[in-house]
Amino acid sequence: MPESDPQLLVSTQWLADHMSAPDLRILDASWYLPGDGRDPRVEYDQAHIPGARFFDIDEISDSRSELPHMAPPVEKFVSRMRAMGIGDGHRVVIYDGAGIFSAARVWWLFRLMGKTDVAVLDGGLPKWQAEGRPTEDIAPVLRDRHFTAHRNAGLVKDVTQVAAAVKLQDAEILDARAPGRFSGNEPEVRPGLRSGHMPGAKNVHYRTLLNNDMTMKSPDKLKAVFKAAGVDLNRPAITTCGSGVTAAIISLALERIGHRKHALYDGSWTEWGAYPDLAIATS
Repeated sequence: MPESDPQLLVSTQWLADHMSAPDLRILDASWYLPGDGRDPRVEYDQAHIPGARFFDIDEISDSRSELPHMAPPVEKFVSRMRAMGIGDGHRVVIYDGAGIFSAARVWWLFRLMGKTDVAVLDGGLPKWQAEGRPTEDIAPVLRDRHFTAHRNAGLVKDVTQVAAAVKLQDAEILDARAPGRFSGNEPEVRPGLRSGHMPGAKNVHYRTLLNNDMTMKSPDKLKAVFKAAGVDLNRPAITTCGSGVTAAIISLALERIGHRKHALYDGSWTEWGAYPDLAIATS
């Protein structure tokens, strides 16, 4: 397996070799679940990869929605990227403080906004630091750059579209949550939500797609994970999770194995589990 796929995943060595390139922009997209007790902004201020900007998933979102960190309008995304000094012609590498976790969500957001020259750092900040590579606690000086976005509507699904897919069974619905939450045997992390999953969904826990060091598994091993979960990779896929973050890890894995027909359900279980008229299954 090659050390990195510069179109999708890059290794820590690749980033170390290229981080001085003038057209490279590095983003710290760390985000954690409410119960994790970690503040990504505080951690960024204490130590981040040199030159990295902080991407605030909760702030760069649709503030009109009651659901958490929904994809922002194009205009807001463009405004934030320009202010962060990310422009047309820049190559973007995204990492997070867990390995591969929230970085995949921001990778998907860039793809949604039409930017394809974007990759995830394989293994993230933990691997970078474990290898003794440098960090800094000073934010870079930002200069506005021109950023163009074109929303790719085919990469996202809303609740109506997912409900239709559940009824018609015309797509594989892949749920990244832990097996206990998927089966309904464990409570949801957000209060007030029903437990279970969408009828017909397949459970592909995001951790099964990653190695012990939080790098992503090889394409052959990823295909084996999907096969073990009963996924038909010849069908279109809709990825989902609790709130649209770890679903993007499945999206990244699908892209890694060459599966191009996939979209992410942005509302995910936070939306589906709140509506009593939407069907659920438990097992």
